[in-house]
Amino acid sequence: MKFFDHSTSDDTAGTSVRLARLPLPGALAGEFFGTFILVFFGVGVVNAAVVTGAQVGLWQVAVVWAVGVSLGIYTAAALSGAHINPAITAAAAVWGGFPWRRVVPYWIAQTLGAAAASIVLYGMFFEAIIEFERQHGLSRGGPGSELSAMVFGEYFPNPAIFGTDAQAWRAVGIVTAFTAELVGTAVLAFLVFAVTSPRNPGRPPSAAAAVVIGVGVAAIISVVAPLTQAGLNPARDFGPRAVSWFLGWGEIAIPGPRGGFFTVYILAPITGAIIGAGVYKTLSRMLPVRGKSDD
Repeated sequence: MKFFDHSTSDDTAGTSVRLARLPLPGALAGEFFGTFILVFFGVGVVNAAVVTGAQVGLWQVAVVWAVGVSLGIYTAAALSGAHINPAITAAAAVWGGFPWRRVVPYWIAQTLGAAAASIVLYGMFFEAIIEFERQHGLSRGGPGSELSAMVFGEYFPNPAIFGTDAQAWRAVGIVTAFTAELVGTAVLAFLVFAVTSPRNPGRPPSAAAAVVIGVGVAAIISVVAPLTQAGLNPARDFGPRAVSWFLGWGEIAIPGPRGGFFTVYILAPITGAIIGAGVYKTLSRMLPVRGKSDD
């Protein structure tokens, strides 16, 4: 099984050609459903943790995210290469020969998949969310209601850990949040390129790489989530955030109580992924080319 293409002429250019030849409708369906699965499990566990208390501790949430990432990759691999993240798509285009003409369609499919999963999740959790808001005295869309909106979009600092008052805002400023998302996504992209590179003699078999990437995401979440909820994926943030805007959170969702959602949760991950992938591609040129067999 081949997933995620980042090949170039000094790697295995044939993989780029194969992905470019995948029928676009099927590729977009793969990205839609792969991202749907990722968000269903990932955002779903945030819903369960915040409004029902079903999970105890950040690591339990992170582990379910790991499962969601892995299953999303397996879902989309054969159809699209399994980017399921606009930041990874951007890195693949910059460093991996992924066709630029497919970048925006992939981004749209990923965001729609994330939004669709969020709609399904709201249908499942809406009563629990309403009760959570009642118990915490929250007026949806009013000050402090990011404490419930965080089950969809993301906020800095993490409202469940720091709260939503001015003191919490002083704990994590926009520069810190931008840095956290940039570094976290850079590490993610570096990992993705490393475990899928034909030049890496230590890479796992491709069927296992999805699990390794999922575990890597869980580890990154464990570090970054207290600061920014660990977006790492513009579709994961914007799709659910847009849904929450329509569901009544309004300006708390977009542009958010502090603004900066575009800078922190879209620009920073895309920039970070390009940097992380670029670092690995530079280092990989020191390695010999492995055989072209995928496994």
